[in-house]
Amino acid sequence: MDALSLLKQDHDKVKKLVRQVEESSDRATAQREELFGTIVEELTVHERIEEEIFYPALQKHEKAKELVLESYVEHGVVDDLLDQISTIETGDDKWMPTFKVFRENLEHHMKEEEDELFPKTKSIFSSEKLEDLGARMAELKERAQHELMEEAKEEA
Repeated sequence: MDALSLLKQDHDKVKKLVRQVEESSDRATAQREELFGTIVEELTVHERIEEEIFYPALQKHEKAKELVLESYVEHGVVDDLLDQISTIETGDDKWMPTFKVFRENLEHHMKEEEDELFPKTKSIFSSEKLEDLGARMAELKERAQHELMEEAKEEA
């Protein structure tokens, strides 16, 4: 799978999880907590493959450098919001408004990547290079998911 298809697939998965949180009732705190945990795991792995493989490859190209640097900053904002949400009980009145601000920032970031960064990437890299990046990203993704599972086992 090429790099852009892999990233788009991740985006779609997280969007679906976010929708499930927003469609849940205020009393479904356990469900929200579980979904939020899954979102955090998915984004942790996604950010890692972007920041360790995808962004560094793109940042070398002047046409994409500014967008890549902006993406790093947006990751920081999303991470800060995830940390903030993690400190609020899912049953607290502030949880869902904070989650919605997170969603808005996340959606902005994904839209900007899909509408601006991905087309720019297609103009910079050949389909072979995108396949190569995708293979490296898929390998790291698998390793990162395994590491998260191991960490969870150790914490249990």
